[in-house]
Formats: sequence, C-alpha cells, structure tokens
Amino acid sequence: MSARSRELPRRSCLSVPGSSERFLAKAPGVPADMTFLDLEDSVAPLEKEAARAKVVEAVKNQDWGDRVLCVRVNSWDTRWTYGDVIEVVGQAGERLDEIMMPKVERAAEVVAMDLLLTQVEANAGLPPGHIGIEAQIETARGLIDVEEICAASGRLEAIVFGPADFAASVEMPVLTGGIQVPEYPGDHFHYVLSKILMAGRANGLQVIDGPFLRIREMDAFRDYCQRSRVLGYDGKWALHPDQVAVLNEVFSPTQEQFDQAWDILDAYRRATEGDGGGERRGAVMFGDEMIDEASRKMAIKFVARGERGGLRRSVPPAR
Repeated sequence: MSARSRELPRRSCLSVPGSSERFLAKAPGVPADMTFLDLEDSVAPLEKEAARAKVVEAVKNQDWGDRVLCVRVNSWDTRWTYGDVIEVVGQAGERLDEIMMPKVERAAEVVAMDLLLTQVEANAGLPPGHIGIEAQIETARGLIDVEEICAASGRLEAIVFGPADFAASVEMPVLTGGIQVPEYPGDHFHYVLSKILMAGRANGLQVIDGPFLRIREMDAFRDYCQRSRVLGYDGKWALHPDQVAVLNEVFSPTQEQFDQAWDILDAYRRATEGDGGGERRGAVMFGDEMIDEASRKMAIKFVARGERGGLRRSVPPAR
C-alpha cells in the first residue's frame, strides 16, 4: 500500500477520461481530494491503448499537488488489463499512488493484481508495495463476496460502490444509475451501501460512493450525497468539476461540529483523569448530554475526518 495516500482525504473523487488531453490538462486545477485518470468506461475501446501514454504523460509532467492520484485500469475480463498495469505503472513513476480495479467480483482478482503489481514495481524500480489498490463493487457477485475482497490484500486502500453497473447486474428497472428512484419507498441502495461500508470498515479501508449521473442537477446531487455521508462514507465520485465543491463541503464536519468534538474529548479527559484533584469518572455531563467512552470514540472520528479535510480548532482548549 502507499503510506502517503492511505490516510489522505477522499471526500471528492474526480473522474477524468484518460483519452482526453484537454480534460487531463484541466484536472490538476480542480480542487478534488482524489483524481483518477480513467482507462475504463469513459474511454472508447479503440482509444484504450493510445490513452495509456496520455495518462503516463499527465501523471509524470503535471503538478497534482498533495491529492491522491489514481489510474482506473480495465477489468480482468477484458484484454487490456495487464497492458494497462505494465505500461502505466511501469512508466508513470513514483507520483502515481494507486490503481483502481473495476467490477471486482472475487478476492482472487485482487490477489492477482497484487502479484502483478509486485513484479511491475520491481522492474520499474518502485519501492515494494508503493502502489495501492481501490476496488469497485459493481455486480451482485462482487457484493456477495465483498468481505473477502476487502480482506484480500494489504495494498487495498478503499472500496468503491459503482451504482450504474450494479443496477444493470441486478436488473433494476432504471435507465440512470446513481440517482434516487421516487417509486421506491426509501433508498433502493441502502442495503448495498451498508454491506459495502461494513466490509470496508472491518478491514480499515476508506469507503467511497459512486457517481451521480445528472451532473446539472446540483440541488438533487447535494441531497443525494447525504445518504452515504450519514451512513459514514468518506466521499463520493465527481463526474464534473462543479460537483467537487459540494462534495468537499458535504463530506466534511462543519467547524462547529469539529470544535464540539474537541470539547467532548477535553471534557472526557478531565473527567477520567480527575483534573484538579476531583473524582475520576468514566461518564460525565457535557451540557445536556451524558458522555462516556463511546462518546470519546465518536469524537475522535469527527476530529480525524475534520483534520483530513484541513480543519483546525478555532478556539484553544481551556486550561
């Protein structure tokens, strides 16, 4: 795995077609937490092999800042996968953090990619384990095996839900993936999102929601982002630069929430350590709320997420 990228935020994950020199040139200027240069669905079959050199050129010669930089290769059931890995990973250099595997259905596919990356890294002079993996769950088979997939390799950094291909896989009667279905009394993907989240968190992975395809409907996009954010997802895909700012906002704690989480940690520490010579207590009132060890754990997660997104405490702790 990439030690550099594993803990970086992935609130906004921008998709960039690897065959488009225009989009590749613009991508570094979009303030996404993570950018992936795509060799899969956004690239026409006749352009896939030529796109590899364009992606390598973009990775090596553009300023990507501190973001997570990834390339999505083609899935193992195509004829392009090994060539994508050998040519791109073998030539892109150390700035490439990850490859993304689409349509993962079995843990063995991740193991095979891990082994291939080990050989490519060695031949390219990259540090062992430098390239991380993001795996997409896009089919019924992938969802059934998601626990094994998430545990398949130490290179795994994130697990990603792909709603459009998943809808096709289970034969949902929809023609647009990744949007709300008004006819369903609830969220038609709630089970899927929850199952992927549990598997990812159990294995220490970041968990990412897939795209919202109606890119001009920003209010609907913001509303739809809330479903995976409330469950605990780290971020979501952006198909258009305009979606990035919304994602960075929605998937970050507010400054007020961030400061409150720090206040809870301070109050709990004072209670348990008996600051000032008082009784050491495992539970204490914090305003109108009783807080305890579980409260501390929730607050730590809020602080970690906020710090990943660049927040800093606005008021110094009381002494």
